[in-house]
Amino acid sequence: MPDTQAQAKEMNEANVSVCPAGEVFPLPTKAEYEEEFVRLQELVAAQREMGREIVVVMGVGFVGAVMAGVVADSTDKKTGEPNKFVIGMQRPSVRSYWKIPYLNRGVAPVEAEDPEVAPLIERCVKEKKTLVATYTYDALTLADVVVVDVQCDYDKESFGDCRNGKADIAALEASLAIIGEKVSPDCMVLIETTVPPGTTEHVAYPIMKKAFEKRGLKDAEPQLAHSFERVMPGRDYVASIRDFWRVCSGVNQTARDKVEVFLSEVLNVDKFPLTVLDRPIESETCKIVENSFRATILAFVDEWSVFAERNGVDLIKVINAIKVRPTHNNLIFPGPGIGGYCLPKDGGLGVWAYHTLMGFEDDIFKITPMAIDINDTRSLRVARLVRDGLRNVGKIVAASRIAILGASYREDVGDTRYSGSEIVVRKLAEMGGDMVIHDPYVSHWWELEKQDTYPAPGHSRARFFRNQEEVKDLRMHKDLQEALKGADAVVLAVRHQAYMELEPDQVVEMVGRPTVVVDCFGMLDDDKIARYFELGCEVKGLGRGHIKRIKTRVLEK
Repeated sequence: MPDTQAQAKEMNEANVSVCPAGEVFPLPTKAEYEEEFVRLQELVAAQREMGREIVVVMGVGFVGAVMAGVVADSTDKKTGEPNKFVIGMQRPSVRSYWKIPYLNRGVAPVEAEDPEVAPLIERCVKEKKTLVATYTYDALTLADVVVVDVQCDYDKESFGDCRNGKADIAALEASLAIIGEKVSPDCMVLIETTVPPGTTEHVAYPIMKKAFEKRGLKDAEPQLAHSFERVMPGRDYVASIRDFWRVCSGVNQTARDKVEVFLSEVLNVDKFPLTVLDRPIESETCKIVENSFRATILAFVDEWSVFAERNGVDLIKVINAIKVRPTHNNLIFPGPGIGGYCLPKDGGLGVWAYHTLMGFEDDIFKITPMAIDINDTRSLRVARLVRDGLRNVGKIVAASRIAILGASYREDVGDTRYSGSEIVVRKLAEMGGDMVIHDPYVSHWWELEKQDTYPAPGHSRARFFRNQEEVKDLRMHKDLQEALKGADAVVLAVRHQAYMELEPDQVVEMVGRPTVVVDCFGMLDDDKIARYFELGCEVKGLGRGHIKRIKTRVLEK
C-alpha cells in the first residue's frame, strides 16, 4: 500500500511548490498517492510486457534529470528498440515538487546550455514514452534498478577553514532507508552521488541490510553498486554523462556484474570503456582524488599569482609558455575562485570519511584541505584589487558603483554553484559597495536572491559576511550597457566569450567615463591594457604583475 502518511508529513504548510518561472503547483494530497501508485503499476505492467527493465532514478536535479533521460533514450544494441522504462522520482517538497509536473510535460527541470537536453527529455516523455516522473516512494517496489542521485553536500562551518565542517549525508541515508524498505532483494541500487569514500560499504550496506532483515529477508544481500558522474555543465552536458569514461564497482560480485551490464547498456562504452574496480570504496576514492588533484593544481597556481602580482610577472604568459610542453598542457589559471559543485567540497568528503567513517584519529591530510581553503578565499583578493584600483583614482568602495561581469563559475555556462563571483559580491557588499551584475547565461542568481533558504536554510555563504541583507535584492541586468553605465569599477569576473570580445573603447563609452577595470581571468592582452590606460582608466588583474610597467610606458609617451 502507498505510504501516504509518511510522505504527507513532508508537505509544507503552504502545500504548493513554485517553479523558477513562477508557476504554482499544489502538492499532492493523501488521496492522490494511491491514485498515483495505481497509475505507475499500470504503466509498468505494460512496459514489462514489452520486455523493458524498470529503472527508478531518485532525485531529478542537475544530474538525475539528464541521467534519467539518457537511460530512457537508450536502446537495445541489437534490435535498436528501447529496453528501459524510467521513473524519475522526486520527494514532494515545497522546493522541488514542481520538477515532477515539469518532467511529465516533457520539459527539462534543469537549465542547460546544451541544446540536446530539452529535446532529449521531450522525446523520451512524448514520443518514446519511456520516461515518467512521480512523487511516491512506492515506485521503488516496481524497480529492477534504482539509480540514486540524491545530493550529498559538505557543510563548512567557517569561511576558509575546510577542516571545520562535516559531510551532510542525512538525505542520502534517509533515501537508502526507504529504498531498503521498498525494493525487491534482487534490485540493483546504483549510487551515483559523489559520496565520502566508504559510504557504500560503511553506510549504505548496513542500512539496507537491516531494512531487509526487518522485512524477514535475513539471507538477502543488498545489490549495491557505485559509479560516479563526471558531469560538465555547458554545451556538452549530455555527452559528459552518456559519452564519457565511467568507473564503477559493487559490494559483491553479483552487484559488480549487474552494474557493468547496466552501464554498458545505457552508455557509449564501445568508445568510452568502463573501468570496473574491486570495491566501491575504490570507486568513491577515485572521484575524490580526481577532483582534489584538480583543486590542488588550481590552488598551487594561486600562490604563484600572488608572487606574479608582487614581482612584475604576467602569470598568463608564464602559463602559456609552460603549456607548450605536452606534459603540462592542462595547467589552468584559476580565475576569481574555484566554483562548481565538486571541486570546492570533494576533498573535504575524503578528510571527513577518514576520521568519521573509518575512525582514524591521526592527521594525514595536509594538501587536500589547504587547497580547498586557498580556492575558497581567492575571491577576497579581487575585492582588494577593486579597493586598490578605486583608491588610486581617489575613491572608496563604500561610495562606488561596481559592475560585476559574470556570475557563473566558468565560461559560457549559467551554473552559479559556489561561484567565485559570489564571494566577490559578498565581500564588496560587506565593504559597503553598490553592485550591479550582468551575465548573459544567468537569469536568476538564486544564491543571492534566495539566500535565506538556498541552498538550504542557514547554509548560504551570506553567513560569513556582514551587511548582506540588501544582497538578496540584487537582480541580473539583461542589458550590458545599462549595467556598465556610470560604473566606478568594472570587474571582468568570468571568461564569457561576450566579455572576451569587449574592446576598451566600447567599455568606456558604455560607462560614460574612464573607470577602474579589474581583470580576474587573464582576459585582457597587453594591447587592451594599454588602451585602457590611454583612455584614462585604472587597471588591476589577478596574476598580472606586469600591468604597472604598461601603465608607466603609456604615461611616459
